[in-house]
Amino acid sequence: MYKLVKPLFFLMDPETAHHNVTGGLKLANKLWLGSKLLKAAFCFEDHRLERNVFGLTFKNPVGLAAGFDKNAEYVDELVDLGFGFIEIGTVTPRPQPGNDKPRMFRLVPDEALINRMGFNNQGVDVAATRIKFLKKRGKVIIGGNIGKNKTTPNEEAVNDYIFCFDALFDVVDYFVVNVSSPNTPGLRDLQEKEPLMNILNTLQQRNSKNGISRPILLKIAPDLTDSQLDDIIDIVKQTGIAGVIATNTTISREGLHADPKLVKETGGLSGKPLRQRSTDVIRYLSAHSGKAFPIIGVGGIHSPEDALEKLAAGASLVQLYTGFIYEGPGLVKRICKALI
Repeated sequence: MYKLVKPLFFLMDPETAHHNVTGGLKLANKLWLGSKLLKAAFCFEDHRLERNVFGLTFKNPVGLAAGFDKNAEYVDELVDLGFGFIEIGTVTPRPQPGNDKPRMFRLVPDEALINRMGFNNQGVDVAATRIKFLKKRGKVIIGGNIGKNKTTPNEEAVNDYIFCFDALFDVVDYFVVNVSSPNTPGLRDLQEKEPLMNILNTLQQRNSKNGISRPILLKIAPDLTDSQLDDIIDIVKQTGIAGVIATNTTISREGLHADPKLVKETGGLSGKPLRQRSTDVIRYLSAHSGKAFPIIGVGGIHSPEDALEKLAAGASLVQLYTGFIYEGPGLVKRICKALI
């Protein structure tokens, strides 16, 4: 069915298409039997799909990456599409509009996207309130992807991460520290060892409330060198955080076939061109750390084979975003069936 409507969505600019899809999903979920019909079409449940990772039980290892539901507006609806976990955000302490439009571009020949959204979101308090009152909270693992506001200088960035961490602590199951988006000026500088250690150690010190702690993960860029990846391994071990998400979008434009004008657009590239590099990063982290921590693999997953490749490289879980847009919601079910 998605193949029939996909050409219509691809006639729209990407942001308009996104709002129409999510709005339609919300409407369908409200209709009589709508939720049951969506689940029947897209969910595949089997106890053999369960994964226990960093102390949490996932009903299946296929998640939705951050960026699709920035403000936790569609979690109830996305549950019916079969995801084992949903990551909201990136959220920041204060609302911000993000970068000027247009800020998302389809590279159809490459089955890729370029985005420079810039952490557009309604603020962490809005997301926290929405999650608190979800009808289907508890039926899916929810992650909170946190970042800093554009106007916050890097030397004060830790305060933004603390604010988001505290605001979401009671409503999410795990956290993701995002210092790897290429669309907030200077943000990737926080991937350097000293500032990153400061942020992660500070959050770890706060990571206990009434005897409860939350897994903290670090989302990294695919553009890191081997030496920088070695630093990441050391940082994870020294701070004791739960794991790594590999990877965010790339600033590389190597090997693309789309219109050169689109290729020159600034922002992070996601989709099929990222698949191999993301897998290589996963394999490097897994091998050089001695499988010391879990990895969530994301980047260029457009088929069950792509997901299996990530898992074979050392990932414990996988996430979709661009592949979900190009292949449709049936991709989750296809991956789950392939895993069985």
